[in-house]
Amino acid sequence: METRIQELISEAEAGSAVASEQLFALLYAELHRLADIQLRRVGPDLSLGTTTLLHEAYLDVASREGVRFPDRARFMSYAARAMRGIVIDYARRARARKRGGGAFEITLGDDCLTAVGSSGAEAHELERLSDALDELAAQFPALAQLVDLHFFCGYTIAEIAEMRGVSERTAQRDWRKARLLLQRTLADGLATPLDPG
Repeated sequence: METRIQELISEAEAGSAVASEQLFALLYAELHRLADIQLRRVGPDLSLGTTTLLHEAYLDVASREGVRFPDRARFMSYAARAMRGIVIDYARRARARKRGGGAFEITLGDDCLTAVGSSGAEAHELERLSDALDELAAQFPALAQLVDLHFFCGYTIAEIAEMRGVSERTAQRDWRKARLLLQRTLADGLATPLDPG
């Protein structure tokens, strides 16, 4: 299946609309799971459904020109970033309507990065996390991709290691480095200290 996915990614990049549709269909269940993870992180207050998020992200990805996905990991990471942007936009609009909302805290532990909201996520904190990931991507794209895959896509470190063709130990070391860099960026603006893990 990985070989077929790679073939479809290559054909889609070459401009094949049929390959793009087949790739979307092949990865639909995985992308749907990813959309569900994204929405569960922000709580029930967001008026955005899983299927809507998935389709909006697909339209975003399909409309980009010149974006290349040399492998499945980069495709899923890009899809996660597209979904993250859509969720932030919806959360921002919801916050503007409510002018308030629930508490939101980002915690970076050894095994995971968690975002916890009470009655709904604050768009500001989601934006800060997104900005921190964008900063990380500017300097260390592979580390930002790992965070997207682990936090936003829900893949285990072992699954990410296999996807990237590295040892689990290397992926674990990269996760610790990414977590540390994100902690530094986020700690500058957070009132609550982050879990040192």
